[in-house]
Amino acid sequence: MDSKKIAGFVDGIWEDSIVPALTDYIRIPNKSPAFDPEWEAHGHMADAVSLMTAWAKDKLPAFPGASLEVVQLKGRTPVIFIEIPGQDSTSGDDTVLLYGHLDKQPEFTGWNEGLGPWTPVRDGDRLYGRGGADDGYAMFGSLAALLALKDQKIPHARCVVLIEACEESGSYDLPAYVDHLAPRIGDPTLVVCLDSGCGNYDQLWLTTSLRGIAAGVLEVRVLTEGVHSGDASGIVPSSFRISRELLSRIEDEASGRVKLDALYAQVPLERIEQAKAAARVLGDAVYSKLPFAGGTAPMSDDLTELVLNRTWRPQLAVIGAAGLPEPANAGNVLLPVTKTKLSMRLPPTVDADKATKAMKTALESEPPYDAEVAFHAEQGQSGWNAPALAPWLKAAVENASEAAFGKPVAHMGEGGSIPFMGMLGAKFPKTQFVITGVLGPHSNAHGPNEFLHIPTGKRVTQAIAHIVAAHFAREVN
Repeated sequence: MDSKKIAGFVDGIWEDSIVPALTDYIRIPNKSPAFDPEWEAHGHMADAVSLMTAWAKDKLPAFPGASLEVVQLKGRTPVIFIEIPGQDSTSGDDTVLLYGHLDKQPEFTGWNEGLGPWTPVRDGDRLYGRGGADDGYAMFGSLAALLALKDQKIPHARCVVLIEACEESGSYDLPAYVDHLAPRIGDPTLVVCLDSGCGNYDQLWLTTSLRGIAAGVLEVRVLTEGVHSGDASGIVPSSFRISRELLSRIEDEASGRVKLDALYAQVPLERIEQAKAAARVLGDAVYSKLPFAGGTAPMSDDLTELVLNRTWRPQLAVIGAAGLPEPANAGNVLLPVTKTKLSMRLPPTVDADKATKAMKTALESEPPYDAEVAFHAEQGQSGWNAPALAPWLKAAVENASEAAFGKPVAHMGEGGSIPFMGMLGAKFPKTQFVITGVLGPHSNAHGPNEFLHIPTGKRVTQAIAHIVAAHFAREVN
């Protein structure tokens, strides 16, 4: 393989075709179903699917026998399913599955002047707008990697590209599609997921684990209606104060340490060593990449501990509240109810259902003042811990990082969730995984000013081409 030719081909297709397509894609407000219950009527998801399929169909003639189908089961979001036959493969059962998603997070607030979620702006190496990096580029990058191999007549195994439209809502439609398409997916020996992060933009980052999540709304009600605080305070307990007390049952407010033993897992020694290595590579970028306000400091001055906190330890975030008026509209009223939306990130190997039950028990038992307390739990999502790399894949990712980035590969867990990985890990326990992505420092997925770092998108595409070629070579050799 000529790495320079791979790089040249990938650079060309990104600049001439992928960036323009992603620019059009960013303009489409195809929010995930959790954020747009009327997504089907609005038609934005269909527009995004049409854009991607048109681009893919233009490229598929390069692969004799390739096919593309938009599959949509009744009442579910669609998936794009692409099959590309292997070239000179010695085993027709050997399959590479390349995964991504096309649904988006909602708008959020705080975008800089001139930027917006549906307003694509290219500024140097950055393409701003919602969904370009999370995860619109995945289908384009996957096919571009295979086209780069085709350009050099380098063989690869049979490849299946699966792009879903429900990931930002927890991938609740995906299990039905995995079952429905199982005969066509086959038994993949390699899964490539381009929906993860990178610690920096200098090297290939391999995601070793993903945290799970337990979430729900804590509701505390003390009155049937609001009353004058001068009349009721001191007699009626504050629903906000009770909420605060209940949260202290599950989290130490001084340290942020979660108090429920059921939410912890033993951190594997290998992951601890990888966390130490990642901390050495990143230095203070472990925390300086985040937009701290004023003199706010991180939760620890030990960089390895910070890496482990965001990858292997439970952490609570209060991500929403109701019952509290805006300050400008707040009268002297004792509020009847306080609702808080809780998001508990879980270690990769903790069972989400058991964690959710432990939270519900802790929050609802023996409520202060016998107030009406309920924790309305959502369906939890367990995390994922990657299997050990096979020798061929360990060598392949090292070589791919050196070829595409000029630096060694780095390994680190991610703090978020990709439900598809846990699902596939359970379904295909012998499968090898390459989980990577372009969500690096300041890229701010889900928040304001999200951007795709274009050079990293190109280099990740190159790296995937090298890894898919190595996958085939390991079978032949």
